[in-house]
Amino acid sequence: MQYNKVTEKHILALRQIVGETDIIVTGEDLAVYSRDYTEDLSFIPEIVVKPQTPEQISSILKICNDSNIPVTPRGAGTGLSGGALPVHGGVVLSMEKFNRILAIDERNFQVTVEPGVVNEALQQAVKEKGLFYPPDPASKGSCFLGGNIAHASGGPRALKYGTTRDYVLNLEVVLPTGEIIWTGANTLKYSTGYNLTHLMIGSEGTLGIVTKIVLKLIPHPKQTLLLLVPFGSPEKACQAVNGIFLAGCNPSACEFVEPEGFRLSAAMQQLTFDIAEGIEAYLLIEVDGNDSDEMMKVCETISEVLYAHDSGEILFAQTADEKEFFWRLRRGIGEATKLNNTYKEEDTVVPRAELPRLYRGVKEIGLRYGFRTVCYGHAGDGNLHVNILKDELSEQFWNQDITHAIIEIFTLCKELKGTLSGEHGIGLVQKPYMRVVMPAFQLDLMRKIKLAFDPNFILNPGKIF
Repeated sequence: MQYNKVTEKHILALRQIVGETDIIVTGEDLAVYSRDYTEDLSFIPEIVVKPQTPEQISSILKICNDSNIPVTPRGAGTGLSGGALPVHGGVVLSMEKFNRILAIDERNFQVTVEPGVVNEALQQAVKEKGLFYPPDPASKGSCFLGGNIAHASGGPRALKYGTTRDYVLNLEVVLPTGEIIWTGANTLKYSTGYNLTHLMIGSEGTLGIVTKIVLKLIPHPKQTLLLLVPFGSPEKACQAVNGIFLAGCNPSACEFVEPEGFRLSAAMQQLTFDIAEGIEAYLLIEVDGNDSDEMMKVCETISEVLYAHDSGEILFAQTADEKEFFWRLRRGIGEATKLNNTYKEEDTVVPRAELPRLYRGVKEIGLRYGFRTVCYGHAGDGNLHVNILKDELSEQFWNQDITHAIIEIFTLCKELKGTLSGEHGIGLVQKPYMRVVMPAFQLDLMRKIKLAFDPNFILNPGKIF
């Protein structure tokens, strides 16, 4: 696609919409909006605009649509697939000022928020009222809910409670052509035509700009128990996960971590964590509920399964501080890996029982191509984050030849009835691999949906396909 440049006339019109202080056109501040957490990629926008109302966004999009100027929506910039990168320049539309919790409806167990609210801030606000919003990405302390919507984000507790998709009831959206719509209704059931709400979730900002979000809430569980379990064999650890569910247990989280992941996270956060000799994998397992006796019985059953799969000694986190310590270690792995090494992260996902085959296949592919991987992720739902480390690999291999290995990894996912991404999205960096898991006619169907919403392809161009 060929797009037009932002001119002084456009800048003047945009200033009239948002004001002088909510626009960036020069200087180092533009660089802040040129990147997210995806590898070391950077694309400088021509202008950054920070609207505060849906009506302002509508006016901005009408100008850009009429002038054929690309618009890249941006939340907190914590994405890992390049979804917020302005690859065609143009306008970055930052949602940082849409940061209000508008209403907590305790009668209906709902909350209405703006997309710039930080995930953890919402969790804390509703917890004070005894309510629970479960989706909890690793970046929950900084990521925006709008970004969670854009990527259908999950997190450790998606295992028991589901992903972002399972909690969105209704969305206010500004379309690329400027119309403002609500996609559904604030009801638990919806059977009124096509479900536009679910179409928006996971669309990565390519179909519309979300300006209000209505979320379902549930009662907050009163207690949690946390187990850290070492294994001498990663395959045994993966196999134990399915055994836990076959035993009738339903943990709220079940995370797989290679020791190197914990080592990097501990070093970054200056935490002390000793890894015993011979340990090749860990499971971090959480059980929650309201009856402590019942929860202990579940943990006893889980322990029997773990020992039957040759686990090492199981460590129970006894205090809130101990639980927080282990979760800090787990949540810090992604950032620690990025700080320690140049890397590419693949967000692979397969049916849970196929996780041992996926892990073994990833390691075999890495051995054949000569690269190291650090693997961790949500073992309970088959979502394995594969971090490929650059180490001493040549620039030629890293920038070109490695794509052959990544295609092999995704081909394996497809063979195991899985797919490219469980929660990070496709964005910029994974779009070349969509053809691995989808036939051409299916991708063409997606393009036609995009065309129906965005006839000039101005909204987040260069993403998904």
